[in-house]
Amino acid sequence: MSISDSVKYMKIFNRPKTLIMLTISAAVGVLYLGSLVFEDHEQNKVQRQIQNRLEQRLQISKALGEPLRKNTWPTEVKIDLNDDTEVLKVNYTIDQRLQNEAEKLLKQYRPDYGAVVMMDARTGKILSLASFERNPALHTNLALRGTYPAASVFKIVTSAAAIDKAGVTPAHTINFNGGNYTLYRKNVMSDRINRWTRKITLRDAFARSINTAFGRLSLENLDPADLMNYANRFMFNQEIPTDFNVDMGLAVVPHEKGYEMTQVASGFNRLTRMSPIQGAMIAGAIVNQGKMVIPYIVDSLKNADGEIVYQGETVDRGQVVNPESAAQLQELMAQTVHSGTSRRSFRPLTRDRRFQEIEVGGKTGHLTGDNPKGRVDWFVGYASDDEDRKIAVAAITVNKEFWTVKSAHLAQTMFIKYFEPLAKSKVAARERSRY
Repeated sequence: MSISDSVKYMKIFNRPKTLIMLTISAAVGVLYLGSLVFEDHEQNKVQRQIQNRLEQRLQISKALGEPLRKNTWPTEVKIDLNDDTEVLKVNYTIDQRLQNEAEKLLKQYRPDYGAVVMMDARTGKILSLASFERNPALHTNLALRGTYPAASVFKIVTSAAAIDKAGVTPAHTINFNGGNYTLYRKNVMSDRINRWTRKITLRDAFARSINTAFGRLSLENLDPADLMNYANRFMFNQEIPTDFNVDMGLAVVPHEKGYEMTQVASGFNRLTRMSPIQGAMIAGAIVNQGKMVIPYIVDSLKNADGEIVYQGETVDRGQVVNPESAAQLQELMAQTVHSGTSRRSFRPLTRDRRFQEIEVGGKTGHLTGDNPKGRVDWFVGYASDDEDRKIAVAAITVNKEFWTVKSAHLAQTMFIKYFEPLAKSKVAARERSRY
């Protein structure tokens, strides 16, 4: 209501109560309009700040892209920041203790190819970024490559779509025929129930990574557009606006329901590809109540005078699934660690009383890849504690002939390395409280 309108109504209603009410109404109207203008101004200001931050990340990525791709870590770089090119000192987000552990693990087990990424799931800070080649041929940081088949890690995306979009729960029952790890057309495309038909919950199908069950889940509950939508939410088919150069993940979903859709949904195809960086982001979003953050590796930049001219900050991707759906996805991922495909690898952590307050979850994936050639073994997962620390890890190994280590073992060792000092300090605090 405008002020002129309130005057008009005051002439009509010549009563004190009405006059007071209308005057208040006019004042509230003016205040409301003013608040809208203020909110709009603040939103524009925030958008400009985010845009400026992304542009700064782009410039940093251009300066650091080639060195980091070659697995070198320059301490100084020439950067065009804010239309002012100068040599700046780089301070990375890397936790050297965790970085040393990741590098030590890869050198100890010597897979043909391997990479480990650890990220703070709440802030996006990269804590570890390690890469290893037994016989260096690619001469590149394998953690930044997006040439690996996503394999069964994509089951996280399919589960997210089924839970968040279709309302499926972890207890949802799926009927399926055929083996656990195959995906034959005649089995997955048939809804016929016979004496060989098995039933399994989504929780167990995820934990045990049953391909045919996930194929049936997609046919019965999702459309191709749903899969594509959630693949895009988890940042497939788009550049990740980091401050370093990382390959874009790829997900190709057919336009119609059919066998090809079941291949995508179960991760039983080589077209869907992603990087370890994206794997950590996916796991991080699940433990972060469905909110995805964009990783960054530069904590700050200083000029020749020691002044901080750039400070790394969190860039929020937004909700990829709602918090309730994220909680159900955590239930699926926890089952994988406690009774599913990575249970043996995680026994040292899950059975250690020092870590009884740590919640862990993850997803494994296995498939033969072609770039680099070999059998790809994935683990992407998270760990959180009662003080709201949330850590995401992606580990990958590629072996041409023989296995040397499971990626799940690398991940659980990194989780132990992160939480062990915190566990020790808690034990010490409890001991002090006794006296």
